Amino acid sequence: MSWTDKLSATRAGLRNLNGAIPDTAKAFGSLGKSVKQGGTLDYKTKEFVALGISIADRCEPCISLHVEALAKAGATREEIADVLGMCIQMGGGPSMMYAAKALECFDELTA
Repeated sequence: MSWTDKLSATRAGLRNLNGAIPDTAKAFGSLGKSVKQGGTLDYKTKEFVALGISIADRCEPCISLHVEALAKAGATREEIADVLGMCIQMGGGPSMMYAAKALECFDELTA
């Protein structure tokens, strides 16, 4: 399954969940919006942090969503790779496996 297909499946699952718990989904969406706006760090930096946490937690759907956000925010492959190196240093072998997935996703989404 391609990363584009995985993103579509993730979004479909989230729409289904959001329909079942609309108040919770709205509150979570508001939280996401509030942490991404303002503050000291810019949006792209915050997305790099989110990507690092996604890799550390081994959340493939999270990786795809944050890689997509980074691609749209103008992140370069070199920036992504630099963050992935830090993830590997902090998380060892398991992070290396998920870092490979993140780079594969970035390459596909920016091709």
